Amino acid sequence: MSKKAAEHHKHAATHHAEAAKHHTAAATHHEAGHHEKAAHHAHTAAAHTEHATEHTSHARKAHAEEHGTK
Repeated sequence: MSKKAAEHHKHAATHHAEAAKHHTAAATHHEAGHHEKAAHHAHTAAAHTEHATEHTSHARKAHAEEHGTK
């Protein structure tokens, strides 16, 4: 795997971990009836998921650039 792809996978993993933390916080706030705080964390989790997806896409592209012509 190329260094470029590896870095994107590491960034994706970090964003997935952050998304998980925010989903957990959203659940806690929903259970407590703090729906505005829950919505904030849910929105932030979704944003981290988008970042993770983007990095995953870049990792796939880096892999294709390295191995796609063989």
